[in-house]
Amino acid sequence: MRLKTASAFLLPALLLSACAETPMGPSVMVLPQQGKPYAVFAQEQNFCRSQAQMAVSGQAERQNHRAILGGLATTALGAGLGAAAGGGAGAAIGAGAGALGGTMGGGLYSNSKQGSIQGQYDNAYVACMVSYKNLLAR
Repeated sequence: MRLKTASAFLLPALLLSACAETPMGPSVMVLPQQGKPYAVFAQEQNFCRSQAQMAVSGQAERQNHRAILGGLATTALGAGLGAAAGGGAGAAIGAGAGALGGTMGGGLYSNSKQGSIQGQYDNAYVACMVSYKNLLAR
């Protein structure tokens, strides 16, 4: 009984931790060119963040939907294989194994896409900031 109770709380946490997210900001540092007032730099930074946000808009949601569909497909496949092998009890075991495998696979998929989304965000942000003659910090 403890396993069922623990899985009821752990499965939602596992599912949420596996989701890709839209980046909160850049992971690169850009500095103003010498002599540029900070207020101007801050305005350029805000504009470039919004441009980068638009460049990756909707990507995290699409990747999460793909991961969920993959999880559902593996659950159905596991249930089908379990039913073929062991009847009703086998279907439940197969569905559980398929759900677990699908959750893990979907989490790995979403995590791999997270890095790609962050990279696209950073590229759009840096391109915008450099066009204002700001300097990329290395």
